[in-house]
Amino acid sequence: QVQLVESGGGLVQAGGSLRLSCAASGRTFSRYAMGWFRQAPGKGREFTAVIINWNRFSAGSTYYGDSVKGRFTISRDNAKNTVYLQMDSLKPEDTAVYYCAIRLSGIMSKVISEYDYWGQGTQVTVSS
Repeated sequence: QVQLVESGGGLVQAGGSLRLSCAASGRTFSRYAMGWFRQAPGKGREFTAVIINWNRFSAGSTYYGDSVKGRFTISRDNAKNTVYLQMDSLKPEDTAVYYCAIRLSGIMSKVISEYDYWGQGTQVTVSS
């Protein structure tokens, strides 16, 4: 069983920054794909970013949704079993509940149903 706990959400003005954290427990963390998704009020859950499994040849490749590319950065600290989402140049349309998720296969995916475990979410609100 894997448990994911997000933190770092809050209220920020447009143009500001936040860093979300997601701590994982229960398994060997470095082999898995870690993703961030978000869900705005009245909308479906949307792919935001993913970092695929780390190995001795690579620190892990990253992929981003088009709406956050160039503004958000996903990273991981395998020693702490934690994945981060650095969010810069925030816009009001980034307001959403942000969820982290883990895909045990370690393969990159933007598909919600292909992730095996989810956190409870953390609220990010960007004011104009």
